[in-house]
Amino acid sequence: MKIPFNQPSLIGQEVDYIKDATARGQLSGDGHYTSLCNQLLKEITASDAALLTHSCTAALEMAAILCDLSPGDEVILPSFTFVSTANAVALRGATPVFVDIEPETLNIDPELAAAAITPRTKAIIAVHYAGVAADMDSLTKICAANNLFLIEDAAQALGATYKGRQCGSLGDMAAFSFHETKNIISGEGGVLTLNRPELVQRAEIIREKGTNRSIFKRGQVDKYTWVDIGSSFLPGELVAAFLYAQLEKAELINARRVDMFNNYHAAFSDFAASGRVRRPHIPADRVANGHMYYLLMRDRADRDGMIAHLNKQQIVAPFHYVPLHSSPAGQKFGRTHDELPITDSTSSCLIRLPMFYDLPDRLEMVIEAVEAYLKA
Repeated sequence: MKIPFNQPSLIGQEVDYIKDATARGQLSGDGHYTSLCNQLLKEITASDAALLTHSCTAALEMAAILCDLSPGDEVILPSFTFVSTANAVALRGATPVFVDIEPETLNIDPELAAAAITPRTKAIIAVHYAGVAADMDSLTKICAANNLFLIEDAAQALGATYKGRQCGSLGDMAAFSFHETKNIISGEGGVLTLNRPELVQRAEIIREKGTNRSIFKRGQVDKYTWVDIGSSFLPGELVAAFLYAQLEKAELINARRVDMFNNYHAAFSDFAASGRVRRPHIPADRVANGHMYYLLMRDRADRDGMIAHLNKQQIVAPFHYVPLHSSPAGQKFGRTHDELPITDSTSSCLIRLPMFYDLPDRLEMVIEAVEAYLKA
């Protein structure tokens, strides 16, 4: 039987809540289940506010608007990330500035980020790769010293912590994903968390197509109108209903994924000790959420060989990002600060192993297939 890289699962009352949302008579956004999700996500992330969006991409685009990015501005971010991180910057006419990552965590290197700052820099985006938090203390100091916004791209990091603090509460704002490949899912979906109270009202306006409808619904004004730029960033109630059922089981879901991560990690320890592969590294001051398990092979040929071997065993194991600085759009809309050797080598060597809620019964099959290739 084929083992996919990812497979969405029903964990709790997803179907019941969708039926209830339909019975309530409102399927457009900002209804009963959106409100429940916002409140629960605010609690989970320990943030000042949480606003559900139709995707993490939307949340990142809202963050870019909140930073008042405009042509001529620059935002520093890792090249080793999904395109949405840079797209949010480029859509405002600003320039993504790509820097290299740390070899241990594959997160943005704070020293290189600091070296890339110019008078045009407005923000730094820290991507918490594989659900492992970036070095947020260093980045916070850098941003404070240079009057920059600090944005967390926490797409993969719901439930992960840094020095006991939740991802999503560490920067000025943070974007999370509930895409079906993430731990907590709604098919598509996201949330923007905010940790500066003065940003919350404007974020609500941006999210509601640039209108003050949210304030109107709370009875704070007698009508609503167009007051700022914005777009339709709301998800529908069916998405929110599905998501709320998943959020209720967030601790269970993350715990199961962490257990799978630990099983993978233990299985490949001898190969890592011999230098055959490199395994993920989680610093002692951080707790990951088990979002992803990857291996770093010797080189591209070794990585491609592993992928081909697993495909023959009907196990889907993809590589990850093509570095943004080497992409056509990255070269057109962004610029690169210095060389990015860690990003380039990581992109060539990294393979992701299957990870989803219903995998445990087949986990040993994946491990045995990987071991067979590594031994050969």
